[in-house]
Amino acid sequence: MMMNAKVKESGAIGKTGRDKLLEGNIHLVKIIAYQVAVNLPPHIDVNDLIGAGTIGLLESIDRFDTSRGVQFNTYASIRIRGAIMDELRSMDWMTRSMRDKSNQLEKAYDEIERRTGRPAEVEEVAHFLDITTEALYTILSQVSAVSVLNLEDMGIANHDEGMDILECIKDPEAKDPMAIVKFNEIKKRIAEAVETLPEKEKLIISLYYYEELTLKEIGKVLEITESRVCQLHSQTMHRLKAKLKKCIGA
Repeated sequence: MMMNAKVKESGAIGKTGRDKLLEGNIHLVKIIAYQVAVNLPPHIDVNDLIGAGTIGLLESIDRFDTSRGVQFNTYASIRIRGAIMDELRSMDWMTRSMRDKSNQLEKAYDEIERRTGRPAEVEEVAHFLDITTEALYTILSQVSAVSVLNLEDMGIANHDEGMDILECIKDPEAKDPMAIVKFNEIKKRIAEAVETLPEKEKLIISLYYYEELTLKEIGKVLEITESRVCQLHSQTMHRLKAKLKKCIGA
């Protein structure tokens, strides 16, 4: 049973509490690992991601402070995903082609939205890249696994590498005062950038990062396929990346 109630005690948790947290949340590791693995290259073994995620869960248990009054499963999800992304970064799994495609998407969204002053349409991005809309959807699916905004991208060092910034805003842990100032500024910029998104993309952000629904569950809510949700999520992340990198100057 998931332990998602807010904890009211203060201080660190004891051994019994740690065991219960581990038992009650170990399933999160597999859920998040398989979510991340959906669009990764076939040579990436999901068991490696599960192993990294398990370490993230154990670290979250050790570092969890009950006095904060936050839900443990939310905190653990952040740490698990961060550990998995760290593992992927250490593998250097992303091909040059994927990096190039991701960078091209960011440029396309930035250029079109700067010129028009509104969210770029799929047809406009496809035209900018001189490809069909079908080809654009294929690219969005291919690079969906790299569609994260991590703190390193935004110019904040000494933090959990690979941590998705949209998840980090739930529970920041930066210790450097200057990093905290910049982090708070990023948090503000994210909120502003999210408000400029099309309604469907804002809903996906809310359901995925705050309600913690899977892409499949979001598809059912929106009455579209899981692959379409994946494409929309990828599109949203590249749109936000372009906006945030520009306004923060990373």
